[in-house]
Amino acid sequence: MLYDNSSELAPPLEGVWIMNDNDVPYHDEIPELSALKQAALSYVTEAFAEAELDGLDGDCMAQAALFAAFTELVATYGEDAVAEYAAALPDKIRSGHFSMAASLKH
Repeated sequence: MLYDNSSELAPPLEGVWIMNDNDVPYHDEIPELSALKQAALSYVTEAFAEAELDGLDGDCMAQAALFAAFTELVATYGEDAVAEYAAALPDKIRSGHFSMAASLKH
């Protein structure tokens, strides 16, 4: 199994990285990991803001970002691990997991 629900960084297993569920709130994480995630989110948020200034709408950017994200995840973890991770997204979406992120928008 290439998917692990722990919030810790996963070491390589037989040359393959284990995909973690990194949906743990920043304050509950290892400080270094939290800082990296906050920096990454800042880059993505800035890209959305710049695209909006150039006339692209948020929906277009979101779909492109999802495509890029899943492409990167598949390249890193493989299709099976990413498919397993993605299978959990409907419940997270319905439970409001991503609704709080609206306050992070520019």
